Amino acid sequence: MNAVIDSVDQAAGKAADKVAYENNKLHKRLCRLVGQAIGDFNMIEEGDKVMVCLSGGKDSYALLDILMTLRERAPIHFEIVAVNLDQKQPNFPDHILPAYLEQLGVAYHIENQDTYSIVKRLIPEGKTTCSLCSRLRRGILYRVADELGATKIALGHHRDDILETFFLNMFFGGKLKGMPAKLMSDDGKHMVIRPLAYVKEEDTERYAAVKGFPIIPCDLCGSQENLQRKQIKAMMRDWEKKFPGRVESIFSSLSTVVPSHLMDRDLFGFTDLQADGQANPLGDIAFDEEPCATPTTGAGVISLQRGD
Repeated sequence: MNAVIDSVDQAAGKAADKVAYENNKLHKRLCRLVGQAIGDFNMIEEGDKVMVCLSGGKDSYALLDILMTLRERAPIHFEIVAVNLDQKQPNFPDHILPAYLEQLGVAYHIENQDTYSIVKRLIPEGKTTCSLCSRLRRGILYRVADELGATKIALGHHRDDILETFFLNMFFGGKLKGMPAKLMSDDGKHMVIRPLAYVKEEDTERYAAVKGFPIIPCDLCGSQENLQRKQIKAMMRDWEKKFPGRVESIFSSLSTVVPSHLMDRDLFGFTDLQADGQANPLGDIAFDEEPCATPTTGAGVISLQRGD
């Protein structure tokens, strides 16, 4: 009997060790990918005050957690302040985030603005609220960044968000436009960064479960099941299931653009293009071969970390 108990205990111990190993590997991967994105786009510099926009969702929690880890390892000094916009949605549990942030010991600010009532008043029932809600949030967060002296505004958008935005613009907006990893605001006063740009959504989902983040659902838009973004998300998941690697290849293409092989006359001087008889080693061949089935990945890693 004792032998059976010992055997069960050993099996349970091995299973627990495996889970701990996989969780640690996930944390290392997230730190590596976030550090790589920060380095590739020079997102965070010496002396920056980074305002992490914390919505209460899995992605922004993961962003804050990983940035706090990297801050301890980074060869540069930067500050972090977590900011939540309480939009006064009915039944919003406004005690959760302050309690969580107090426990973390991170500087934070809760901004109270009733954008919920504005959105519900202006948008007909059943229509998509995301566009107006996003514009209102953006203006408020820019103001808060000024008040706090933040030099960077960090958002929790991940790789899948970037790709979904790319397809939304292409399918419904007629533009080749995505969601950049680093962006200057329209007024030129604010720098917005997306350190999770290289991170898959499935990783933030798993990380949130591992860490036990106190997730707060968004009742304003969470019930709108027919959003175009959700259709795009379903399409991408179907692709990845049927054609593994396709989504990764598309994401890689966003950083490997050949303007001369598109049709934007403002981006490339087609009207002035003349055959001058001079060979161009950087140019493409006139008749392209079929693209290789295996995507080519980009350059080396520039990490914010001291170690893995």
